[in-house]
Amino acid sequence: MIRFEDVLEKVRGYNPDADVELLRRTYVFSAFEHKGQVRHSGEPYLVHPLEVANILSDMKLDVVTIAAGLLHDVVEDTLTSMERLSAVFGAEVAHIVDGVTKISAISFSSSEERQAENFRKMLLAMVDDIRVILVKLADRLHNMRTLKHLPEDRRLRIAQETLDIYAPIANRLGMSKFKNELEELAFKFLEPDAYEALRQRVERKRKVTEPLTEELRRQLVAKLEEAQVPMVSVDGRVKRLYSIHLKLKRQKIDLDQVYDFVALRVVTKTIRDCYAALGIIHQTWSPVPGRIKDFIAMPRVNGYQSLHTSVISEHGFPFEVQIRTEEMHHRAEEGIASHWKYKEGRVGAQRDEPYFLWLRQLLEVQQEVRDPQEFLQNLKIDLYPEEVYIFTPKGEVKTLPRGSTPIDFAYTVHTDVGNNCVGARVNGKMVPLRTPLKHGDIVEIVTGTKHKPSRDWLNFATTSRARNKIRHFLQAEEKARSIEIGRKLMEKELRRFDLNIKTLLDGEGLVRAANECGLPKTDDLLAAVGYGKIQARQVIDKMVPADQLHEKVESRVASVVKRAFGGGNDSIKVRGIDDMLVFRARCCNPIRGEKIVGYITRGKGVSVHAVTCSNVTSLLYDPERRIEVEWEKGGEPGRYTVRLAIEVENRKGVLAEISAKIAGINTNITNVEAHVPPENHEGRIDMTVEIADLKHLEKVIKSLRGVTGVLAVERASK
Repeated sequence: MIRFEDVLEKVRGYNPDADVELLRRTYVFSAFEHKGQVRHSGEPYLVHPLEVANILSDMKLDVVTIAAGLLHDVVEDTLTSMERLSAVFGAEVAHIVDGVTKISAISFSSSEERQAENFRKMLLAMVDDIRVILVKLADRLHNMRTLKHLPEDRRLRIAQETLDIYAPIANRLGMSKFKNELEELAFKFLEPDAYEALRQRVERKRKVTEPLTEELRRQLVAKLEEAQVPMVSVDGRVKRLYSIHLKLKRQKIDLDQVYDFVALRVVTKTIRDCYAALGIIHQTWSPVPGRIKDFIAMPRVNGYQSLHTSVISEHGFPFEVQIRTEEMHHRAEEGIASHWKYKEGRVGAQRDEPYFLWLRQLLEVQQEVRDPQEFLQNLKIDLYPEEVYIFTPKGEVKTLPRGSTPIDFAYTVHTDVGNNCVGARVNGKMVPLRTPLKHGDIVEIVTGTKHKPSRDWLNFATTSRARNKIRHFLQAEEKARSIEIGRKLMEKELRRFDLNIKTLLDGEGLVRAANECGLPKTDDLLAAVGYGKIQARQVIDKMVPADQLHEKVESRVASVVKRAFGGGNDSIKVRGIDDMLVFRARCCNPIRGEKIVGYITRGKGVSVHAVTCSNVTSLLYDPERRIEVEWEKGGEPGRYTVRLAIEVENRKGVLAEISAKIAGINTNITNVEAHVPPENHEGRIDMTVEIADLKHLEKVIKSLRGVTGVLAVERASK
């Protein structure tokens, strides 16, 4: 267990002039405020802020940051106010603590909204002072190290959030040590069986390759010494488990096909020495075509610089070599933290730093996004760790996420270029707009003044900038159409009662009705009628007294609540509206207990999707068409068919064991398809089962992951 004196000793070691008195005061204050509080592990709560301060001192950060680390939970978890913290320890410490503190005083309508606003608050604080995220990352790292003590539901939620948000943030800030540990821990908790199976396979391969790696290292050292290339160090390492897991999943390859399973790292004195070392390496071993990457000439967006090359040894063993200077190596490991050493004593990020520019651009794009699900999705896209470098015809470099298309490129040039995009030439040839771009592509956008964005673009646009611009354009057009439809529906309804259309639609009555519905403008009210969220009759009831409403036709049609798939205990209801047709979308087939979202389809009713459905993003480009839906409570569960994709080892009897396991938990199998390539060690089984609800599905998946030889289980899309 870490002690406060251990932290002090570290701080004095790298900063003899440190304000030790400030640290002592913050430690005593934190100890007093957290007195009596206990963590899930059974340890005193004070252990956590001490561990956070220890992590920050390992990064050799300034005293203010470490003080904030000691105090980071006192406002959130005790009765201490931010005002008191500022009065006792100063505005600088209080600002960092405030940036890390979650919003608790505001009531939110959903967990997504709370999460989105907490991240938005943190990002805003980061722009003012980057130390906010350094404290938050240290806090998250220690929480992940002790995650096993939490209940399973919280464990999974925190691990997923770490993988989606915090590890990518660490990556974008160039903090590879943080990123690597966060990813490994998240992988371990989210997919424990896959993690353990891969760990064992990697460990077996590591033992076999270890002697060969050492032989290659010695051979490389000798060659560099012979060529008189100055070296600081040469060492070997095995690729991280989570990186291997992603590569196997993405490329559908076997472990033996991972070229960079083993890597040698050469740290030199100068950039010139880096290129000299690269030449020696290529003279010694055969380079793999297409595997040479120059991140020195073209650094990654997080500031990472290095030369990468993959080569084949004389024994036919593939391995990677990374070459960088000492300064590049420190920056690769610590990222932005390397700029925040105690000596600099800065209180804010410099505006010309790439880290600050990235944050500012991120906030500019996200500032107007109020929908919480859209904000979180855009944030994940902007934090995407992989990137490609694309050239304009004039040689300007644009950095985009992997998987970006010419549409994404067009919107990085200018909004008008994106909106008027007709086609694209990649390396001189016309290509479809959905074509994924690759490193080094030269892209030219063809525009037409009368051309407009298509809703289909949302299916392949990757960057949040492109998606936001497309959505904005489509929303404007959709709202204009809805206003027109809403006006026509109002006119039709007013004719039923033989009322003066012009007087009512252009007068104060419509303004009053809009205000009563909580809408700022009459156009917003007409749009809501056009979308189908508000019925025309409801508006008329607010505009005209009941005794003045006399229908021309006496026949009245009763409003009946229609629900798809059987009603009763399996029905879905729209919050606040009782006369809309509701049906489950076939694309994702949501099951009872799953988080769902409704989308108003004009003339058809409400289409209900799982919030994780890939179509939700493109469908809900207009927040006005989103509507709150929920599973009705009570009654017996329904019966849903769900397809599972099961990755298995290619061995005899595995299918029989899987079938027996499913039958053992009273689950019916309706269809099975097995795909086992003869030359592969792994295969895939697609199995359709009948599921009662989400808990039942989770039980089935957990049981299958416990079968020997099952590597992964996922719910497959229809």
